[in-house]
This record gives sequence, C-alpha cells and structure tokens, in this order.
Amino acid sequence: MATESTVTAPPTAVERPRPPRSGLSIGLARAGWYISLTLLAVVVLFPIYMLVIRAISDPISFINAGQPLHIVSAQWDVFSRAWSDAGLARAMGVSAVATIVIMGAQFMTSVLGAYAFAFLEFPLKKLLFAIVIGTLLLPIEVTLVANIQTVRSLGWLNSVQGLTFPFLATALGIFLIRQGFLGLPRDLRDAATLDGFGHIGFLFKVAIPLAKPVIGSFLVISFLSAWNQYVWPRNATTEGAWQTVQIALRTLTTTRVDQINLAFAGAIIAALPLVLLLIFFQRQMVRGLTAGAVKG
Repeated sequence: MATESTVTAPPTAVERPRPPRSGLSIGLARAGWYISLTLLAVVVLFPIYMLVIRAISDPISFINAGQPLHIVSAQWDVFSRAWSDAGLARAMGVSAVATIVIMGAQFMTSVLGAYAFAFLEFPLKKLLFAIVIGTLLLPIEVTLVANIQTVRSLGWLNSVQGLTFPFLATALGIFLIRQGFLGLPRDLRDAATLDGFGHIGFLFKVAIPLAKPVIGSFLVISFLSAWNQYVWPRNATTEGAWQTVQIALRTLTTTRVDQINLAFAGAIIAALPLVLLLIFFQRQMVRGLTAGAVKG
C-alpha cells in the first residue's frame, strides 16, 4: 500500500517592519535639506546681487570703499541713462519681434516633425530621426558662413527675415515634443481615427492639447535662446536700427571707470524679461520636461 508523502515548503524569512522614524530624525533630515537649498540659493543669487550693487553704486566711490557688499553713493538714474544711451527701447523691440517669429515658426515645425516621428511610419524613419538629432551637435559657427552668404544673396541683411531665417526649425523642439507625443496612449489615435479625425485634426485637437506641458517648456527654451542670440545678429545686421538688445549692450562697454556701471545697468534691463519669464513659468517648465521624459 502506497503511502502519500507530503512536501512542506521551506520556511520563508519574514521581513520585520522597519521601526518608524522618530520626529527628531525627520526634523534633522528636513533641516539638512533646507540648509543645502539655502546655500545653493546663495551661490546662485550672489552674482546677481553683486550685479545690482555694482550697477547702482557710483563706480569711483565703490572702488575707493574697497568694493563692499552694499551700495555706495547710489546713482538711481543709471537705468534711465543706460536705456537712452544704448537705445534699448528700439533694440528690445527688434529682439521681441525676432523672438516671436522664431517661437512661432519653431512651434509649427517642431509639432509637425514630432508628429511624423511619433505616429507615422515611413522608410528610414530611425535613420532620419538620428540625423535630425545629430544636428544638435553642430554649433552655429559651423554653418555661420554658409548662412550669411545665403541671407546676403537673398537681400535679407538688416531685416526680420535675416534675423530669423536660420532658426525657423530646431531639432531640440522635435525631440522634446516627440517624447511628449510618445507618452500619449496609442488607443487615442485609434479612437480619433474612428471618430473621423485625420492627421491634422488629431494633431491640433488631441495631441497638442494633451502635450501642453512639454510644448510650453519648449517654448520657454525657445524664447530664452532667441532672446540671448549674439553671434548671428552680430553678423546679420550692419545698421544700428536693426541691432538686437544683446548687440546694443556693446555700446555701453567703456574703458572709463566712472561709467562702467552703465554696462551693468543695461545687462539688468536686458535680462529682466528672462527673469520674469522664469519666475512665472518655472513650474510649468519643470513639469513639461519631466512629462516628456516618461516614455521614449
């Protein structure tokens, strides 16, 4: 008569619950984070603080006082003087127009390119995408001479077209927005097709609204890049009326020590739009870049 044998599983180790952290340890960890963030903020903001101090202080008095960490003999009219001496009103207007054109063009070309690489299938898709991304490795100096010759032959020097032509499309925008599109469920595309949406309808009514955080982040990056351009406007403009704000700041550079604060004041005025943009849209920018990195 056969006897049934029972096999017992070996005992498994039971994880002991971790003891709860005491309030003191949590408080110390939080205090450490606050101290680290405070030190980092000081390191980042100190140069900006000194820029403001040097701009407002009288240069001669500031140097004679040993370059302290406070304002010396304040010259509050330095900003109005820098504004008028460098012609910043017109220069900032030219920069604003060029920036808006570049942002609008990069938005359209980037969303169209990103849609193609995210949702469409065509021959050599991966190779073409690699070539597009490879253009990010090319500095502007590589194509500067060829682009200048093209703009000159088209008669676009000293014009909005000349300032914006080489920047109407960017591989960075295609990459970031493509990552955002890849994070969308594939079922959305199938459902939109059943509802009668074509490629354009799905792009503008479904894909773009759902990818707003990523697109918003890219537009902020596009604004920063377009506003801070120096090399290209320096070569694409020969008349003062078409100089951008970064070129106009050169007129404030001087060897006279008693007027060096004008250059600092002009730099503050030129950076003000960028600072305001980052203050109001920093959360959207971080959220968009994080969302674009979820799936790829």
